[in-house]
Amino acid sequence: MPDIPQPRVRVGAVDVWSVHESGVADHVAEAWRRAEGGAIVTANVDIVRAATRRPELAALIAESELVVADGMPVVWAGRLAGVPVPERVTGASLVFTLAGAAAREGRSIYLLGGEPGVPEKAADVLRARYPGLRVAGTASPPFGFDASADATAAAVAEVVEAKPDLVLVGLGFPKQERLIRLLRAELPQAWFLGCGAGIPMAAGEFRRASGVVQKMGAEWLHRLALEPRRLAKRYLRDDLPFAFRLLGGALRTRFRRSAAGGAGNRIGE
Repeated sequence: MPDIPQPRVRVGAVDVWSVHESGVADHVAEAWRRAEGGAIVTANVDIVRAATRRPELAALIAESELVVADGMPVVWAGRLAGVPVPERVTGASLVFTLAGAAAREGRSIYLLGGEPGVPEKAADVLRARYPGLRVAGTASPPFGFDASADATAAAVAEVVEAKPDLVLVGLGFPKQERLIRLLRAELPQAWFLGCGAGIPMAAGEFRRASGVVQKMGAEWLHRLALEPRRLAKRYLRDDLPFAFRLLGGALRTRFRRSAAGGAGNRIGE
């Protein structure tokens, strides 16, 4: 499959594409026309941190055709290093953008993840927004299903039977990427998006921050206010210090590139 003609920058242990959200949709649509599938990882600070510390997770991400910057610190790190990452591309936004592309291309989607009833509600929202969109199916795997080989196989079989062109998998990293790996082996012409909380967001279970807050890179504060017990430890103890180290590493990378005449795009901690 031809690469998107945008540069990439290595942020931590992750290669992030410099691409607009519309470019992601165009790439997927063109791949559908060639009967070629693929996977998209939306790399936020939490995912980059996990991949930087665990090589097996970096390898899991590297299996995907496209990795986008879902988090302003990731965008800023790329820019500081001298690579023009144009914007933040989130899983929550791509749920809508790719569903719209599927509707225009006459393709079907499958929503996998969320509490019972949530993917169905999200499907209704997407159908209302994009007339003609075909929903091949929905599923809410029970908590802990991935610990059972039989339950995992059943979840995979249900998606495969539906034969969707686009599968939105909202199970959180790395659970969703591990399931996508299994699904891709059975549906090589389909596209897969690991969208985290994108399905309940589409269903209206909770609202995103305003556009201004998103552009400021402060949407994490909005999420923290909504789910303080679940997110406080991750955001404040783990992700925030890592983000500062990431940005510091980006500046060092830029200085090294300048000294070396522009070679290299790696950003470490």
